[in-house]
Amino acid sequence: MVRYKLGCRLEYEVLTPSVFIFNLEIARLRRHLDVVEQLSITPSLPLNSHTVPDINNRYFGLHARPGPLSVHYEAEVTLDVHRADPATVNETPVAQLPLDILPFLLPSRFVPSDRLADFARKEFGHLLPGFSRVTAICNWLYDHIDYQRGTSDEQTTATESLLRRAGVCRDFAHLGIAFCRALEIPARFVSCYAYGLQPSDFHAVFEAYLDGRWWLFDATRQAHLDGLVRIGVGRDAAEIAFCSFFGGKADCGPIDITITRADGLAEPLWRTTDAISTEEPAPNGGAV
Repeated sequence: MVRYKLGCRLEYEVLTPSVFIFNLEIARLRRHLDVVEQLSITPSLPLNSHTVPDINNRYFGLHARPGPLSVHYEAEVTLDVHRADPATVNETPVAQLPLDILPFLLPSRFVPSDRLADFARKEFGHLLPGFSRVTAICNWLYDHIDYQRGTSDEQTTATESLLRRAGVCRDFAHLGIAFCRALEIPARFVSCYAYGLQPSDFHAVFEAYLDGRWWLFDATRQAHLDGLVRIGVGRDAAEIAFCSFFGGKADCGPIDITITRADGLAEPLWRTTDAISTEEPAPNGGAV
């Protein structure tokens, strides 16, 4: 177990009255232990908040008037990851999947897995099913997709990223999810604070549902799998943007994201080869 200090500071210039919805607080998971957190908004504004049952995404919204707006979130959390030997993690046949997993098998706005099915089956369909096949997907993405800032935007789909052969963490996650779903492996998008990511930023990875549990994968290899503190999960990035605003106009200013070890130790040179999960299987086959 490792304790982390993390947080973010977001600055905006609100031009017309706007409604903001944020998803930047860490999820309340059983493996996120002893959470201490503080959220401050300047100017002080009334907040509406909601935690999504089962998946534990935490949203808060506010109505901002024209002028500067600052959102500052700080937290400490002890991350207690579950580790396993990747060779022991197998795929779950669709007939044995809990029905609440269904949305993560289907195409979604940024993950048209049905359109990529022929490609996925040709590249990965012959591989041994299980954790190793999802790892092979990540290896292919790392080898064939260039990690380049500015090559995509919030409207880029997995299909477009594959054609461009370039993208950022969001695009790597969407492609990994698309290939998994095309192979009948449930997969979902994950936003997180990522220890080891340079420069520090909100990070996107994905989870695949194998052997009754959600397992983390990062095809960018930019951060430590056992240092990912989850913010939200969804079918794709559209469901868990760190900030969305409606009904007005605003300019985004500086964004500062940090995550460090609370004990002050430096980042280790090695990265785990274990299978990593930060959720516990739920009685119905889902996870909490």
